[in-house]
Amino acid sequence: MRGVALAGAAVVVLAAACGGAGSYATVVDKIRNAGRVVVGTKWDQPGLGLKTGDGPPEGFDVDVAKYIVDHLARGRQVQITWRESPSSAREALLQNGSADLIVASYSITPSRLPKVTFGGPYIVTPQDTMVRADDTSIKKVTDLRGKRLCLAEGSNSYRRIVDPPPNGKLSLPMRLVPAANYSDCVRKLAEGRLDAVSTENLVLAGFAEQEPGHFRLLNDPVSDETWGVGIKKGDTATCEAVDQAVAEMWHDGTATRLLRRWFGKTGLKLPSHRPAPVGCP
Repeated sequence: MRGVALAGAAVVVLAAACGGAGSYATVVDKIRNAGRVVVGTKWDQPGLGLKTGDGPPEGFDVDVAKYIVDHLARGRQVQITWRESPSSAREALLQNGSADLIVASYSITPSRLPKVTFGGPYIVTPQDTMVRADDTSIKKVTDLRGKRLCLAEGSNSYRRIVDPPPNGKLSLPMRLVPAANYSDCVRKLAEGRLDAVSTENLVLAGFAEQEPGHFRLLNDPVSDETWGVGIKKGDTATCEAVDQAVAEMWHDGTATRLLRRWFGKTGLKLPSHRPAPVGCP
């Protein structure tokens, strides 16, 4: 098994039961007093959150979530229920109490801040673009003009390519091809049904490493994206506790160790320091 359990996040179970903060005022209160928490991650992203078989998901985001829960628990044994959290459902899962925390390549964006309280961020990663390895017509991001770009449901990454400032970056005319998620994007890219997938480079590198030789990253960043821990809007106490956990994760070397474990063979220049916190409302 590639991932390792982090000390203290003791009883880890896989289930899809409901279980938001419920009668507890905050998620950190629920963790410390009930000894349980529901954590949302991706289940289809290699290297970040991938579920295979009957076991829990594995990846960098999963291990980050374990570390944070362990820190919030203050030594108490905690049962983690893992819930799949596709991009299109993340806000709803927090709002309806189906997830307490979401650690799922969740970019902190102005459009999300009115709906979600974000702890962290725990990492900053550039948005890059992936194409088929044999497609020599695309060498840099501006070569995407007129090409077919994937539009993953619930993700804003495509906007940084096709929209003008201030919401976008490049304002490139492109044909958008809808997909359910990024694994669907990658399938369509492999089948020739679109020309490029653009999102954070850790996401793309995980898919590229899963199928060596099939895909190529342009290494032409569009923007830097900050990934935070999604928390129900207004839960300031949990946000502050998550910020403390993230600070400790970088201070004690765990963040660097996890990045090397999951992405050390990808050739990416990995983040080397804690991102500046965005602050809790």
